Amino acid sequence: MSDTRARTLPRWPARAVAASRARAIALVGPGVLDLDAFAAGMSGLPVWPLLMIFALMPIWWALGILYFIWPFFGVFLFGLLTTRGKIRIPAGTMPWLIFLGFALVSGIRLTRATQVYIFGLRLGYLFTALMVLLYVYNLVRDGVPWSRVVTPLCVYWISLIAMGWLGVLAPRLSLPSPFMLTLPHGVATTEYVQDVARLDATEFNRSSLSPIYRPAAPYPYTNNWGTAYAFLVPFVLACLASLPRRPLRLLLLTSLPFSLVPAFYTLNRGMFIGLGAAVVYLVGREVLHGRFRLLLPVAAIVLAGWLVTFYIPVVDLISHRTSTTDTNYDRFDIYRQTWSAVLRSPLLGYGQPNSVDTTHASEPLGTQGMLWQVLYSHGIPAAVCFYGFFAVVTRRLAAAVTSTGLWLSALPIIAVVITPVYGFGDPNTSVLFFALALGLAAVDGPVNRPVKVAYG
Repeated sequence: MSDTRARTLPRWPARAVAASRARAIALVGPGVLDLDAFAAGMSGLPVWPLLMIFALMPIWWALGILYFIWPFFGVFLFGLLTTRGKIRIPAGTMPWLIFLGFALVSGIRLTRATQVYIFGLRLGYLFTALMVLLYVYNLVRDGVPWSRVVTPLCVYWISLIAMGWLGVLAPRLSLPSPFMLTLPHGVATTEYVQDVARLDATEFNRSSLSPIYRPAAPYPYTNNWGTAYAFLVPFVLACLASLPRRPLRLLLLTSLPFSLVPAFYTLNRGMFIGLGAAVVYLVGREVLHGRFRLLLPVAAIVLAGWLVTFYIPVVDLISHRTSTTDTNYDRFDIYRQTWSAVLRSPLLGYGQPNSVDTTHASEPLGTQGMLWQVLYSHGIPAAVCFYGFFAVVTRRLAAAVTSTGLWLSALPIIAVVITPVYGFGDPNTSVLFFALALGLAAVDGPVNRPVKVAYG
């Protein structure tokens, strides 16, 4: 599949848009070219499924079923897409499908029947992300108003920040979810269920005499919160560059500075590295093209972050955390053992992370980063396809020339940069793919949104 255009199966002559016009379309913007194509493409895909999945996230978390119900959302979207037919396929879909194929086949490497359920959940998260990508992409290309399509993920962002503040204001909040209360005791007390179904506002070391409470809800681990934050900040900036001056835009604008407090309290080094890489990429790209419009908002964000450090000594807190734990030493020990294990099963891996005695404790190999999870669980060819997807998407989004497209073009850079240290084989993959679908749709043809060009 070519990575320079979207394809439709089957092709629709009524809505075909020449690939050579993609850049002009991305520049000129919504509704000014091929208006008849919107009418031809409209086939009734509703927006409410995305609202159910993303906007209602706090409810799924409060019930304790967020991680368990998420793969079923993918099946639901698949049903809607199949019923509609004539699905447009964005760039990068084929490498991801091949990656999913390797991941599925790697299931033959599982050694215990009890591993099948967790394997299915992990595979379900990756499948659901693909369905979100296809669903959002087709909605936008059908001409559904941009503000309607982005609203579910905007609500997800606002919920994430609200839950981050819950961790700041009520760090000791921890209680069983309604779902846990319905489970048999033997199941409810298993480590995995305790992690993903218990309602914890923060993650902290329970054996420490002076624990550091780091916001985590709605995720089991604070690193997942930081990953979601890193993915959503460029998305929010893209929305601010494209949404009309309505209450949603004002709410997003207000939420950004408020988000800095819980974000800094996570002490997520990978989150800071990912966002820093995005800044370097965007600024470097703009300077190389002799454009400077994005420099002002980037400088404003960096300044705001610097001012927050006067009230939250994040550098000192990170130094204290790393000096009182063996997090770095043990992490590198896991990396070493994981790579040695990958070399013993390079084609299909082991199906999923596995437990082994590391330097200080029993930790699963194939964790501590998406890179290691893919390599260990599914093998080297799967990892090549995984990164091939991001290479194709990065190249395609490089065609963006609007402010909105430029912000979204930083997403694959963030994703790749954090893979050695953070994993996102959970609902966060869908969060990332939602935003990527918006960017891919915008550079592949006219979309129904206002445009702010990044240069004159």
